[in-house]
Amino acid sequence: MGSTADPFFGLSTFLAVAEAEGFTAAAARLGVSPAAVGQTVKALEARLGAPLFIRTTRRVRLTEAGAALLARIRPAAAEIATAVDAVGAAGQEPTGLLRLTAPRMAVPLVIDPVVPALRRACPKLSVEVAVEDAAVDLLERGFDAGIRIGEYIERDMVAVRLTRDIAWALVGSPAYLAAHGRPESLEDLARHDAIRYRFPTSGAIYRWEFEREGRSVSVDPPGGVIVNDGALLVSFACAGLGLSYVADIAVDAELRAGLLERVLAPLLPKGPGLFLYFPQRAQAQPKLRALIDVAKRVLRPVR
Repeated sequence: MGSTADPFFGLSTFLAVAEAEGFTAAAARLGVSPAAVGQTVKALEARLGAPLFIRTTRRVRLTEAGAALLARIRPAAAEIATAVDAVGAAGQEPTGLLRLTAPRMAVPLVIDPVVPALRRACPKLSVEVAVEDAAVDLLERGFDAGIRIGEYIERDMVAVRLTRDIAWALVGSPAYLAAHGRPESLEDLARHDAIRYRFPTSGAIYRWEFEREGRSVSVDPPGGVIVNDGALLVSFACAGLGLSYVADIAVDAELRAGLLERVLAPLLPKGPGLFLYFPQRAQAQPKLRALIDVAKRVLRPVR
């Protein structure tokens, strides 16, 4: 069963039980019997002099001592796993399944050029892309990495730049502007139709942000159309339904083609562009390193 003189004895079993919230599930994960898991945990508790789990017929939950131990050793375990993965990944060919989440805005800018190049470079690597504008918990949803605007990425994630910085843009079609006039001030927006954006996760409607005389100003303009999809902001603006507040890189083609025009440009703020993000311990995986290498090569002219 192992020597209790070993300071690491029982810790991997403890982690498995804590994460699986059960002895049977932990045993299946570790490839041992539930009885062996129970004996190891019992020995660890005896060595520490404190119970780590409260066992009931329905579930297993951590004691206060168990929760404190988990908080201390989980980051250390992640560091150890990262070091082992880094050694094991050296020279490996990317295989398996790479799961990515990306907002719709990133499809033409990143997904369209990068995924075909990645498949050509790594034919044994499968790729799954989920397109959704809602905020995503990578670990909870089982994604390897995601793509988001930099300001919306959690600080504990590793972030790799994919595009240039963005400038926010307020846009409308030539037909709409000819019919309703061009707003010359923020106060003029009260007389215009806004195509509003509702955050898929929180359900809140986005307030347009501007900078005037060195101060940040938010505006909640009126409008008869609300969407939760970035692509609809662009297509509805092109259709003349009103003004849309979007990232300039999302409407670059429409602006160059004359389908949309900017208004109030001096008052629009700038922000970080699109970034690839992932947990720190994941960066040693060959499939993720391959994605980063291909993205940097393919997107270099854009960046």
